[in-house]
Amino acid sequence: MALSRRSSSIKTASIKSPLKYALLLALGSAHADDQIMQRILVDGSRTNQLGVADAASAGTVTQEELAARTVYRPGEILEAAPGLIVSQHSGEGKANQFYLRGFNLDHGTDLRTSVDGMPVNQRSHAHGQGWTDLNFLIPELAVRLDYKKGPYSAEEGDFASAGAASVVYANRLLQGVASVSGGQNGYGRAMVANSLETQRGSLLYAIEALHNDGPFTRPDDYQKLNAVLRYSEGYANNGFNLSLMAYKADWNATDQIPLRAVQEGQLGRNDAIDNTDGGKAHRYSLSGAWRRTAEDSASRVNAYIIANQLDLWSDFTYFMEDPVHGDQFAQPDKRVTSGLNASHSWHQHTDTGNSETTVGVQLQNDNIFNGLYSTQARRPLSTTRQDHIVESSAAVYLENNTRWNTAFRTVAGVRLDSYRFDVQSSIAANSGKSSDHLASPSLSLIYGPWQSAEVYANVGSGFHSNDARGTVITIDPKTGLAADKVQPLVRSRGMELGARTAWLPGLQTSLSLYRLDFDSELTYVGDAGGTEAGPPSRRYGVEFSNYYKPLKWLSVDLDLAYARARSRGQQDEGSYIPGAIEGTGQLAVTVDDGGPWSGSLKLRYFGPRPLLEDNSVRSQASMTLNGRIGWKIRKGLTLELEAFNITNRRDSAIDYYYESQLKGEAAPVADIHFHPIESRSLRATLIKNF
Repeated sequence: MALSRRSSSIKTASIKSPLKYALLLALGSAHADDQIMQRILVDGSRTNQLGVADAASAGTVTQEELAARTVYRPGEILEAAPGLIVSQHSGEGKANQFYLRGFNLDHGTDLRTSVDGMPVNQRSHAHGQGWTDLNFLIPELAVRLDYKKGPYSAEEGDFASAGAASVVYANRLLQGVASVSGGQNGYGRAMVANSLETQRGSLLYAIEALHNDGPFTRPDDYQKLNAVLRYSEGYANNGFNLSLMAYKADWNATDQIPLRAVQEGQLGRNDAIDNTDGGKAHRYSLSGAWRRTAEDSASRVNAYIIANQLDLWSDFTYFMEDPVHGDQFAQPDKRVTSGLNASHSWHQHTDTGNSETTVGVQLQNDNIFNGLYSTQARRPLSTTRQDHIVESSAAVYLENNTRWNTAFRTVAGVRLDSYRFDVQSSIAANSGKSSDHLASPSLSLIYGPWQSAEVYANVGSGFHSNDARGTVITIDPKTGLAADKVQPLVRSRGMELGARTAWLPGLQTSLSLYRLDFDSELTYVGDAGGTEAGPPSRRYGVEFSNYYKPLKWLSVDLDLAYARARSRGQQDEGSYIPGAIEGTGQLAVTVDDGGPWSGSLKLRYFGPRPLLEDNSVRSQASMTLNGRIGWKIRKGLTLELEAFNITNRRDSAIDYYYESQLKGEAAPVADIHFHPIESRSLRATLIKNF
């Protein structure tokens, strides 16, 4: 969606504290000595991570850079993390598809995502483990995106092996902002946000309404209402906030279609086979955060309760399972997630450096009701399974960050996770309880005797949890055949070598080489209601990221990544991992001299993927060009024009290879099934500050 977030139009004041704490807060840290402070000044819109980051692949993206990005949908704000691709294969209300470091992360598995300390990934979800729906995100409120890659942080746990992304919302806005947008394909959006100062604190509110049909023959008719209400007192490093968030949406979906039908003229690229596919969702949350920072210590606590509900109707095989009624199925998921995160840090100065030790506790409980049903035109025909799941986890972690001297520092940590699963299924044989625990150590070595460069060595262990239903399953709910239980927690092991430099004024460059192993890529297949076991895997890769600001009015981003993903051990069908991304690239140019005109262009390369284990069928690469022009009509009033897929490429947003059967076909046919990228579209946004 065309989300207008120009920093000149909306300014945040999350921090009202001395410069030292302001910079530390922007970087998500609690302490740093004066020498470090001299090295982490913000250069343009991207924070210089020298002396701060623990890996070449970790970083922070500031509000200014987030505001300059042109994104089609809210989840694409995560593409500010180098090497991360966000896609979609269905209706706009559905969780996005994510790709990173040789992974097709599906709807979020192995990419831990949080907004204001609340987890977005949903465990044991009806449609897929780690379901990450970011449609409730209001980008205008985002003041920072912190990202990490690899299992090298004791603070990050489940789903964080490939990476972790954290979006931080503002506590206060220095200016109110109202915007209205309109564009092709039935697009319309209105948003208003402001802060009201009270006697002791500040009350922030934001309301958003959106409609989008997309380019599809049957319009998506995506309708969304979104709101945030936040009260805060004090400063972000010494204060607290309480937040209410509410999101509700419904939509139609044009799911992926078989390539053969398009090539034979039976379907157009934007057509659907089942015009009743779609969904509706809501998310309501209450959260609070408290923080105290003293000279030699820092404490943080945040707690949340989230009510999520999704009703999803999909049809990927058409008439293969049921030639009479069709293969549409429903996946309802209703849950309440509650949790608490608390940590305390001690900071000590030594003769040659300093040391910070952090101990933390993380608790989460999910009370889940979900199921799988055969349907026709959204009407239930039969029940494949119904489940009530209670999934609880507790984690403690300890991490020490020590600067031994001016050149060398280390980060050493260990994390212990414990999980309990309780499944009550409509299939009695699939009910039961299980538990598991796992210890995850990590170590980072950082060497930087130079003023403008550092090198990093990282090693660590992480994990992802599997769907609770797979840990107690004995019968495949679809076929009735015996099924094997899966390991509740699957271990990952990673290592990385990297470097970061700012040797040229205005240029920030990072390079990382990594390896990541998984003991197994076990996944719960929501479309079938069962668990699919995969072999052990290994991924190698390289990432090259650059941010260059040669002039005050010009900035250039260039991010390139390549990954090689293979199954380990002898595999009869082949060692390629279907859907594993191999290469990505982004080139963005932004021009803004502070005058009435500004603009940006972003070229995104989404590389090919193997679609079968023997690599005999592959997807095609895609290339998209998006752009934005801004005009400050007068003080406090701005007009923005945005263009998506400017060259009108006819590429795929996603490709799969599997069997399906169209009406009239005598037998199933193995084929590529694709969802097209959106055709060229234009949008205009008028922004008023007050």
